[in-house]
Amino acid sequence: MNDGAQHETEQNASQRDAVIRVRGLRSQFGTQVVHDDLNLDVWRGEVLGIVGGSGTGKSVLLRTIVGLNKPAAGSIEVLGVDVLNGPEEDRRRIERHWGVAFQDGALFSSLTVLQNVMAPLREHTGISEKLMESLGALKISLVGLPQLSCGKFPSELSGGMRKRAALARALALDPEIVFLDEPTAGLDPIGAAAYDELIGELQQALGLTVFMVTHDLDSLYAICDRIAVLAEKRVLVEGPIEDMTKVDHPWVQEYFTGPRARAAQQKGQGR
Repeated sequence: MNDGAQHETEQNASQRDAVIRVRGLRSQFGTQVVHDDLNLDVWRGEVLGIVGGSGTGKSVLLRTIVGLNKPAAGSIEVLGVDVLNGPEEDRRRIERHWGVAFQDGALFSSLTVLQNVMAPLREHTGISEKLMESLGALKISLVGLPQLSCGKFPSELSGGMRKRAALARALALDPEIVFLDEPTAGLDPIGAAAYDELIGELQQALGLTVFMVTHDLDSLYAICDRIAVLAEKRVLVEGPIEDMTKVDHPWVQEYFTGPRARAAQQKGQGR
């Protein structure tokens, strides 16, 4: 990159609002180092796709940002709050500004869909039961589930419905940031496309920032504004998906220029 282009990139970055800022992250489990000196910014209002080969720590990165894993080193700021070393009170407050939908939904099996969606409201607010029920039903409608699903248990739902129920729970507190871990995994192509469309519509309507771990090329082309590739224990490259084919790295080239990538690109252009 020449000096002029680098200056332009730095200037553009300085004008954007990083809602998540990760610096020098080291994630380690025993002697296994997953991330080493990993840096990443997530910009307000974008859909960021996190991709990488098996074992590169995509889900580990998500879980570390939301506080489910303790890193060995580094710093993480979310909405300007130090979520690793800041006061516990600030940490609890900032948790209300994000929602998480895990790959398998992670719904409470003994609670109905409505009770699952009400759980964050019960934990973080002091509103009445009646208002919680009304807000929970609203979120369930928002993700395209019928009201009949409110009284169903997770075991009574299809895989796609469970993912939507998990998304409704992630949206319960009207978050600014939504974390999605492999949201279309296990869905058929029609269901996956419908879910991508839902995420895109919600992101636009609610002004969400979406941090999405995925391996689904269709999702990357359909709704992601930017891609961050994890490789060699760090963010190897980040940028628009169009830039990925220019990266001189074996995995990146194979992933973004192979036949599946070309098919996904054509499908994305047709939407």
